[in-house]
Amino acid sequence: MSHIARSALIIAIFIGLEKVLGFFRQVIIARQFGLSAELDAFNAANNLPDAIFGLISGGALAIAFIPVLTEYLEQRGRQPMWEMFSLMTNLLFIVTAVVAVITALFAPFLVSSRIGVAPGFGPEQQRLVVDLMRLNLFATLIFSIAGMVIAGLQTNKHFLLPALARSMYDVGTLFGVIILAPENGYTIGPLTLPAFGLGVYGLVYGTITGALLFLLIQLPGLVYYKFRWYPISSLRNIKHLVQVLRVAAPRIITMVFILATLIYIPDNLASRLVQGSVTALVYGWLFMQVPETLIGTTIATAMLPSISAQFVQEQRTVFIRTLNHALRVLLALTIPVAALVWIAIPPIVGILGLDAAGTDLIVWTTRMFLIGLAGHAVLEVSARGFYAQQNAVIPMLAAGLMVVVFTVLSIILSVLIGAPGIALANSIAFTGEAVLLWILLNRQFQGVIESRQTLKRVLPGTLLAVLLALGIMQLPLPGFIRSALAILVGGLVTLPFIWPEIKLLVRL
Repeated sequence: MSHIARSALIIAIFIGLEKVLGFFRQVIIARQFGLSAELDAFNAANNLPDAIFGLISGGALAIAFIPVLTEYLEQRGRQPMWEMFSLMTNLLFIVTAVVAVITALFAPFLVSSRIGVAPGFGPEQQRLVVDLMRLNLFATLIFSIAGMVIAGLQTNKHFLLPALARSMYDVGTLFGVIILAPENGYTIGPLTLPAFGLGVYGLVYGTITGALLFLLIQLPGLVYYKFRWYPISSLRNIKHLVQVLRVAAPRIITMVFILATLIYIPDNLASRLVQGSVTALVYGWLFMQVPETLIGTTIATAMLPSISAQFVQEQRTVFIRTLNHALRVLLALTIPVAALVWIAIPPIVGILGLDAAGTDLIVWTTRMFLIGLAGHAVLEVSARGFYAQQNAVIPMLAAGLMVVVFTVLSIILSVLIGAPGIALANSIAFTGEAVLLWILLNRQFQGVIESRQTLKRVLPGTLLAVLLALGIMQLPLPGFIRSALAILVGGLVTLPFIWPEIKLLVRL
């Protein structure tokens, strides 16, 4: 098994653990609050730090810095790399702190104005969003440091602690859900847990706790790699800051585009729809993100340090082969998974304990997000193909175009079909961005896109798996068992069709 495959396996194991904990958390939240106005307010306020967590834990922030730090590590050594790391971390924290202060001061306008996060909420609900948003900024500050720690550790090809950190975030948020939020303590056998009765405020304090644990669990890794913090860097490294900003500035702008697509625009439009629409988008996104992070994020995160080193060492043939193999693996895995989860999702959503209308809203929102599963996964690798070359401008321009497409489609489709329409706009826009970046990569490096043979096998295999899954969903079995059986049998049927890509994954 190759180094990338081993690293991807480590990341996948801990992402799987995090998804189990996250699903457990969401079930408890849903059963405590339902699709209520209070939970809509929490999600509107929490979406910013939660999305930043997702971007950081998935490496979206780290990928701007790993190629630069890799070059330092390869050409200058570890301590010069840590000096540059300190310079970048100091700068990023200062910028984040300034933005946090501005956001706190202008929070009422950012929430209630027509161009704000939740213009469709009532005055009391908007005040609640403002209070929660201000508290959540503490988590955002912590994540700004944690993202750089991830970049430092992954530059050293250490993936264990960053992967484990995801679960620590969920431990903190579960503390908020189970201990801080409820009025009455949960009972486990003879033991009754304490309850602080803080409601949605308890959920926010849990988020802050999770962010702190997310950071602290990674600090031993810094000690192991002899990290030393430099409050002020040498003039030589300050001169190299231009190189860093050349990569980082476009990436930060790209992250703003992504946050606008995942948070601002969806929340703005959903706040004008039926109650529960903001929460439906949150749940639909989380359900789609389970396979996306297990497949797309793990592979892309594990390969970035390697392809960055390949590019620095001018191993262009190996660089191209790695990208091409990753594309084929992602298509082979995500297409059948998206189709099978589409069929099996209703009983899974039913675990949330919502009424029929709420369940149906989340089911169809999830299905619209699933249309873009392959696109989201491919985008993770295609963007890294440019970042490994320290080229952040092309992904930034593509993301800017994606925001325009998403905004137009969201306005139209949200009027036509509500929250599922916003999810469908997301799938179309992100898939379009992924395709555009792969076309550009193929023009730059001939032979990157070689997916025809993969698609010729994957599509018939997926169709056969879907037919079997549809039959299994009609069996007189408990809902969750039917869903699990449909996904399991469908996956086994697809396996022979995608076996060449499974072997590629092992050798990646």
